[in-house]
Amino acid sequence: MQRMGMVIGLAADKVEEYKVLHADVWPQVLATLQQAKVRNYTIFLREPENLLFGYWEYHGDDFAADMKLVAAHAETRRWWTFCSPCQVPLASRADGEHWAMMAPVFHMD
Repeated sequence: MQRMGMVIGLAADKVEEYKVLHADVWPQVLATLQQAKVRNYTIFLREPENLLFGYWEYHGDDFAADMKLVAAHAETRRWWTFCSPCQVPLASRADGEHWAMMAPVFHMD
């Protein structure tokens, strides 16, 4: 299992919309994440800076292939058409990233 953290900005005028979307995530989107071996997915919001911190545990052995499965899912892509306009990707993110991945520096069980 691999713990993964990521960060992205949230447009100030889209905070409430984003909260409403995530209060009722579409079941097909959740099922696709499960198929991609993503577990314990949590998104935190830091206001007033409007930063989203995402955390999940990946239980597979080919992250790139599993994320391709997620990206290929039509209903997930449709979900992104609602979520992506709310988000403000960090300028420092790596090529190909929307959410900027973070390196772990500490963990306590």
